[in-house]
Amino acid sequence: MKKALLTLFFIFHLGFVFSQNQTGISGRVLDSKTQMPLASVVVTVQNTTLMQLTTANGEFIFQSVPAGEQLLFIKSQGFKDALFPVTIVENETTNLGDVFLDDDQITDLQVSVIRLFENDLTDDNSGSESTSGLLQSSKDAFQQAAAFNWGQARFRIRGLDSENATTMINGVTMNKRYDGRPQWNNWGGLNDATRNQEFSIGTAPSDYSFGGILGTQEINTRASIYRPGLRVTFSGTNSNYSWRTMGTYASGMGSSGWAFVVSAGKRLAQEGYFEGTPYDANSFFMSVEKKLSDKHSLNFSGFYTPNSRGKNSPNTAEVTQLTSEKYNSYWGYQEGKIRNARTKTIEEPILMLNHYFKINDHSNLNTSLMYQFGKIGNTNIDYQNANSPDPTYFRNLPSYYTSLYAPDQGEFSGAFTPDFDNAEKSKATFLTQPQINWEAMYRANQMPILGNNGTITGYEPAQSHYVLYEDRTDDKTITATTNFSSQLSENLILNAGASFSNLKSHNYQKLLDLLGGTYFQDIDAFYKGNQAQSDLNNPNRQVVVGDLYGYNYKYEANTLEAFTQFKFNYEKADFYLAQSFSSTNYQREGLYKNGIYETISFGKSEKVQFENFGFKGGLTYKISGKQMITFNAAHLTKAPTIRNTFPNARLNNSIVDGLQSENINSLDASYLFRTPKVKARITGFYTTIKDATSTSFFYAEGIFDNGAGYNNTNAFVSQTLSHLNKKNIGAEFSFEYQVTATIKTSLSAGYGRYTFDSNPNVSINNDAVATVENAKPTFDFGTALLKNYKQAGTPQQAIALGLEYRDPKYWWIGTNINYLAETYIDVSPITRTNRFYINPTSGFPFPEATEERAAVLLKQEKLDPLLLLNFTGGKSWRIKGKYLGLFVSVNNALDIKYKTGGYEQARNGNYRQINQDVSSGTPSFGNKYFYGYGRTYFVNLSLNL
Repeated sequence: MKKALLTLFFIFHLGFVFSQNQTGISGRVLDSKTQMPLASVVVTVQNTTLMQLTTANGEFIFQSVPAGEQLLFIKSQGFKDALFPVTIVENETTNLGDVFLDDDQITDLQVSVIRLFENDLTDDNSGSESTSGLLQSSKDAFQQAAAFNWGQARFRIRGLDSENATTMINGVTMNKRYDGRPQWNNWGGLNDATRNQEFSIGTAPSDYSFGGILGTQEINTRASIYRPGLRVTFSGTNSNYSWRTMGTYASGMGSSGWAFVVSAGKRLAQEGYFEGTPYDANSFFMSVEKKLSDKHSLNFSGFYTPNSRGKNSPNTAEVTQLTSEKYNSYWGYQEGKIRNARTKTIEEPILMLNHYFKINDHSNLNTSLMYQFGKIGNTNIDYQNANSPDPTYFRNLPSYYTSLYAPDQGEFSGAFTPDFDNAEKSKATFLTQPQINWEAMYRANQMPILGNNGTITGYEPAQSHYVLYEDRTDDKTITATTNFSSQLSENLILNAGASFSNLKSHNYQKLLDLLGGTYFQDIDAFYKGNQAQSDLNNPNRQVVVGDLYGYNYKYEANTLEAFTQFKFNYEKADFYLAQSFSSTNYQREGLYKNGIYETISFGKSEKVQFENFGFKGGLTYKISGKQMITFNAAHLTKAPTIRNTFPNARLNNSIVDGLQSENINSLDASYLFRTPKVKARITGFYTTIKDATSTSFFYAEGIFDNGAGYNNTNAFVSQTLSHLNKKNIGAEFSFEYQVTATIKTSLSAGYGRYTFDSNPNVSINNDAVATVENAKPTFDFGTALLKNYKQAGTPQQAIALGLEYRDPKYWWIGTNINYLAETYIDVSPITRTNRFYINPTSGFPFPEATEERAAVLLKQEKLDPLLLLNFTGGKSWRIKGKYLGLFVSVNNALDIKYKTGGYEQARNGNYRQINQDVSSGTPSFGNKYFYGYGRTYFVNLSLNL
């Protein structure tokens, strides 16, 4: 009995001593507005391995915290990050009491503005967008500047396009197989429904995927994680659309184990910022979750976001000088209403089922099944035996007459013979009718009815010379994904995942409108005989509205991917290692036997197979709770996209010669400093992309000589670059300083040098040559001297200085000024090959060509630097427990006119043609430019119920 009492006393004594030696931190996290507890908030003690999520009551408690000065970092989606200095006393638990988080309304609303800039600058059949979604990814000052301020000028982080990032919804990769880019319009207008996001920047680790070298964006639509309540917003702007309304309701997880979210939105404009660009978009979303048990939950998510918008044209300097920066040649009035000939329409619903399995307190398994289907259409005008309907067609402009040269005489260039009289007449005609003349096309599709006296008494429909058609893509994608995570030990976390995706894509040309005619011939009027036939299996077809014609084929793509990732966390250092494997195959099936490519157009192509690997790792060294250094490195190979695999997919099954996977390397290092008042980061990065392939299409003249006596000077061609290397080097700087409790200033800067790092091989596919006996349709132009030319389409230098005031009474105002420079236009590779100096008629070099003059003609154009001044402001009110918020922004307040990018026209393909065109002083084929927005505003009113 005595021994038992002594033992019991000893146990109680140990428990008392243990309890007296607890050194820790506790507290409760609340919403500063509602005063309600916030669950699942991430709380971290900096420079330690201590991290946990708050309970349903918003509480957290850490034990065994090192004594001394510590920093407590608190983070939750939709709220401003909080960083608190805490003094830890040995053997005491420091109770912080209630800790309040403020809504990050500015960042949330900035995302709405960022979405306004997501225009697709390409004019192919791609459904993807070129702007990177990761631009809005972080509360870091640099990331905010890159998105909200620099995004207006098409700034790309580290000079990388969105195909180098991975965008995911509930663990499913949403990047398109066609070109590797995501299609953000598939969930556009659903800002509230897609606000639950996690990001990794660069090659930093992600729990969901191996990712790309630009980063990973994971959107989570699990119904139970949404904040319960109703949110309604109304917006007005003068950018892509005129007004927007959205409503979102979330129920929260009820006692019955059900949770649901519904959201809907509408965006509309009769005409956007650029002339003749109507916009119409509807957005619908729902998510329903059933909690089956403490371990299992099922969640269904559905997206349906049909949208259409009129495109705007790139223009030469001549066209802009005659009109304005807002001019758009793609539209005209029909019966007093705007009609855009080039409209992009997207309808691709997404259905997704997720199973969440909590295996135990340390391990989770999430499985997803996604089905996406629908269409992407891009309209245009087709014509036969008629003049181009484009009002900016080069023969319609004054420069055609002021840049005339007499015909070449043997080896020598003809004399300069401008026709100023006709130039003035052409100018007057263009300014009288600067838009597409729909009525004239209708008249051309009709024939006159003659009366008895020979006078015209009316018109009746006839064979159409002009029609409106649609380049159409109908995709069906099934993807199955599983993701496993486990805390294997106190210091080790394992992430692993696998996915399989199958794409079936039907691509065709569809006739939408006969424009008053009766039928259209399914031929290419440029050719004769069998070569003119789109489908030899059904020759001489007369097509009407709804018929397929021109081209018709299918793709099938299968992709298997897997990755593993090990994250090691220690008090002074964290590091990770990740590996990936993927297997990809593509196959084209031609449904038409094209008359030009009779033997290689119909039926299935060879199946193309790629196997790829990736490795990456990184280290974070914690100098102190305020300072850390990070290193990330990655090496991976990536399969070429479908677009870059089949260079002439519309007409045949050919595959790029010597096609291979891209070889990618990335390295970055950062120093971070963070205190409650100061946040700073400086990063250096180095990226190489090797053996890339790129395909493009254009109209060319005077560049072909097949060696068989055939010279075609008028041809629509496809151009393929292979063995293309890129090198991106640069630095990023981010600095924020909380001057007072209400005033904050920030400075962000980016410097890059993004260049081509090889002389790629250039091949041109000319369909016209395929019709000539013993002639080869593919020309090997050899290498293009592109090394050290700048990559186009993004500023390579950017600086932003910002100042923000937040009043305790919930109103704020901010301003920033931005300087962007070193933006270059896209160069034409064929003019950088040796063929540039060869006369295609004689096969000999141009005698007048000199290297000095060629250097002037081929110098890459650099766009002017620009200064953008922006303002933001807002106010929020609490009215009977409800919250009303107002946000206003004015971008480019000084109304600066600027170019965001452009390209050299490749129509003139040799020295003599370009030299004559440029020397005239009024080139017909000058560079074409895209323009940014002038002064724009955005007003958003939100109501939280």
